[in-house]
Amino acid sequence: MRKRQATHIEGPPQAPGQPRPNTCCLCWCGCCKCLWNEDRMERSERQTCTKMDSIEAADEQHPSLEEVVSWARSFEMMMRSLEGREIFREFLRSEYSEENLLFWLACEELKKETNPTVVEEKARIIYEDYVSILSPKEVSLDSRVREGINQSLAEPSNLMYEEAQLQIYTLMHRDSFPRFLNSSVYRDLLASRRRTCLDT
Repeated sequence: MRKRQATHIEGPPQAPGQPRPNTCCLCWCGCCKCLWNEDRMERSERQTCTKMDSIEAADEQHPSLEEVVSWARSFEMMMRSLEGREIFREFLRSEYSEENLLFWLACEELKKETNPTVVEEKARIIYEDYVSILSPKEVSLDSRVREGINQSLAEPSNLMYEEAQLQIYTLMHRDSFPRFLNSSVYRDLLASRRRTCLDT
């Protein structure tokens, strides 16, 4: 794997589970280690853990038969369901494309943010994790959308990834979703819900 070089846009590589590189308000290259940035990094990690914990908690919930059947009729309905997204994520993980859903979720979180400082921070994190060509979790975006994101980095906004998010949403809908409905992940869940209904 190529080592990531520190640039004004890309930032250094990050191994899964490792702390994010230190950067301050004047430098995005990861070269500085100020106390202000250490606090910011810890804040970011706590927010990320909270979001991912809420997603993982879906494993403990059991969608009804009616809800599971409804996912086959509507990709949008499945994506609105916490349990649906988690089951779909499990399938995407088996296809090594989990980053598509994670990117979409990160964009959803960014759109809810109104604090300019936090927006800038989250926008940079999304870029490093999912847009940078040096990221192992890079999502597939066309050159026009990618160039638009690069230009938006100068003045990040909570909607700067909206077009990219739609592109990935469409990709999951048209490409991954049909295979998901025919996968053992979905079929086994559907069969399990039907057995539960019969037992009751």
